[in-house]
Amino acid sequence: MKEAIKQFVFDHFGFLPPELMVVLISALPILELRGGIPVAHQLGLSYWEALIYGIGGNLLPILPILLLFQPISRWFLRFAVYKRFYEWLYNRTMKKSDKVEKFGAIGLILFTAIPLPTTGAYSASLAAILFFIPIRFAFLAITTGVVIAGFAIASIMYSVF
Repeated sequence: MKEAIKQFVFDHFGFLPPELMVVLISALPILELRGGIPVAHQLGLSYWEALIYGIGGNLLPILPILLLFQPISRWFLRFAVYKRFYEWLYNRTMKKSDKVEKFGAIGLILFTAIPLPTTGAYSASLAAILFFIPIRFAFLAITTGVVIAGFAIASIMYSVF
């Protein structure tokens, strides 16, 4: 599987410098830095380069999501296709966000820091919006969680593999 991912990355992003490749992969939903840091390792970047580019890429979309998701969603909700997507996203986020509901901004740190699928910065941003956590607290909490997750993933990748 590792070879298939590596081949996909090189086939589609091979023209980019390795650092930019890691930033872009880390900025993608679902993959986030959980995908970016292993790619950085595969590309031969150092521990610190993987950490900096992975965290930086993962944080790129967070503030725009926190600022723009609600106004854009309100406009798109008049379309049935988006309404179904929004309901799916809402239900998925609510299912995974019990810590956020219970602990607020501190819960966002825990939610983001756990390096498991669907518990990253994107989901935490949506949870922050759904639970009306102020943007400055949400961004700080999500950033803290991303940094913790980044150190965990990079430490595992660079010590074990």
